[in-house]
Amino acid sequence: MQKQNNLLIFILTIGVFGIINTEMGVIGILPSIADHFHVSISKAGLLVSLFALAVAVSGPTMPLLFSGMNRKKVMLLVLGVFVLGNIVSIFTTNFTLALVARIVPAFFHPIYCSLAFTVAADSVSKEEAPKAVSKVFIGVSAGMVVGVPIVSFIANAASIEMAMAFFAIVNAIVFLATLIFVPSMPVEEKLSYGAQLSVLKKSITWLSIVAVILLNSAVFGVYSYLTEYLKTVTNMSSNTISLMLLIYGGANIIGNIAAGKLLTKNANKSVVIFPFALGAVYIILFLFGKFTIPMAILTLIWGILAGIGGNINQYWIMSSAPESPDFANGLFLTAVNLGTTIGAAAGGLFISELGTQYVVFVGLLSLLLSSVMIFLRNYKFTPTQQLS
Repeated sequence: MQKQNNLLIFILTIGVFGIINTEMGVIGILPSIADHFHVSISKAGLLVSLFALAVAVSGPTMPLLFSGMNRKKVMLLVLGVFVLGNIVSIFTTNFTLALVARIVPAFFHPIYCSLAFTVAADSVSKEEAPKAVSKVFIGVSAGMVVGVPIVSFIANAASIEMAMAFFAIVNAIVFLATLIFVPSMPVEEKLSYGAQLSVLKKSITWLSIVAVILLNSAVFGVYSYLTEYLKTVTNMSSNTISLMLLIYGGANIIGNIAAGKLLTKNANKSVVIFPFALGAVYIILFLFGKFTIPMAILTLIWGILAGIGGNINQYWIMSSAPESPDFANGLFLTAVNLGTTIGAAAGGLFISELGTQYVVFVGLLSLLLSSVMIFLRNYKFTPTQQLS
């Protein structure tokens, strides 16, 4: 049984990696995509922004629509849609068609990711659930951070088509692994749409959603401009910057492993401490960001905290609506995508008005507001109420 669970969680982790990598992997090759399709870089950027927008829109609705179906069949459907979209992307020379081949799978993205978290949590005891979810989160981190340099390397060493083929191959492998190794998972108790939507009547759900939007804005409002910061403030070379991004990515994975243990031990305490820990990193970053060695150490600590933060976001929304796990995970995906969008937009504003060094203030402001939301939730609801 333990072996079967481990294999299931491993397949889910690689599945989440494949789907997130399809979303984020193109970031590193946008200039090449612009050349390949003969479009401007801002137009090529639509491949990223419209994908994220589709995820934010479909986050609460799509997992809800598919919540009553056999989970294995739903996973195979989503992976199949991603494989087809990836194959179209390899062979098309038309940018509009490439955009459609990206946006259609994006609507299915929240279904797989929300199911992956739910199935991982259900495969173990309630106490061990945060650990199981944190393992799946390794796929999220890898997709977001490790996928970018891999895809960039393939595009430079071979071609854009081969980079696109990498997306297709990963998703196709997971499709086959799911087909062969994942048991049928019919939904035992089908919750009505009304019962699932009723979690939106609870103030604890809304306090948690706003807290998560702000927490993710705090991380991505600054991380989105890390390359720019290292280049203009720390004056690093492009090779050193690549190394820093890799350190951040590796640290993110360490953070996921640590988060599983922290949330299993004392979840509430971990959530309360998190904004203060990240805030301290941002203050030191503002004061010593000009110096290479302090910046390298801070990037490592920041990466670990960002990995912990991703798990905290999922736990915070999930624990506010445990009676509707698929819908709660969909809300989580919408909240983090909204946080990323708001944070990146605010970060851009701070940079254009005040300069790159001041981008950390977006993070500090978001953390301050998120602490208020966390305090309000803890003040209004005791920990036992929060999980009942």
